[in-house]
Amino acid sequence: MDGKGISKTVISRLPRYFRYLGDLKDRGIERISSRELSELMKVTASQIRQDLNNFGGFGQQGYGYNVDYLYTEIGRILGLDRTHNLIICGAGHLGAALAGNGGFAHRGFLIKGLFDVDEEKIGKSVHGINVYSMEALDYFVSGNKIDIAVIAAPAEAAEELAHRIISCGIRAIWNFSNTDLSVPEDVIVENVHLLDSLMRLSYDIDSYTG
Repeated sequence: MDGKGISKTVISRLPRYFRYLGDLKDRGIERISSRELSELMKVTASQIRQDLNNFGGFGQQGYGYNVDYLYTEIGRILGLDRTHNLIICGAGHLGAALAGNGGFAHRGFLIKGLFDVDEEKIGKSVHGINVYSMEALDYFVSGNKIDIAVIAAPAEAAEELAHRIISCGIRAIWNFSNTDLSVPEDVIVENVHLLDSLMRLSYDIDSYTG
């Protein structure tokens, strides 16, 4: 189903539905009502129905949702029914930690290589993934059908790195640098600003204890 016109807020909730349904599936639960799911997820049953109705509903009156079917369909909507090849630009502590996350491959996100400018890192491997020179980026991308590039580099290098990635033909960037990127409209960027998240937590602490 075409997801155009569906709000990003709705899309952002789909991974959470997928995670909860996966837990239910692992526990052998075959069906669940929107009310029961709402109690687990701490959102209203009305919100769940509205969200899922954007994609066809999937439920039956008086029956609820088939857990396995809904889990599969949400996975398909999220693109988890196919594999995505990734590269990580930046083989420092963050890049190495991402490379060591076995959950990515389990969901079809395959890390094909790491890239760095540090000569001491180039030629080595991190969690079984080879580290290449940034000079090899264009050649590597052209031969490996890379879908997503991860930026795990310092903020001061991120903008130039993003343009280098885009010039290789990659149109999806997972950005862990603490800066917003200026990219063409046809490039998708998912920002993960760790410091922003920590500052929001700091604000919440003061709000609850102040």
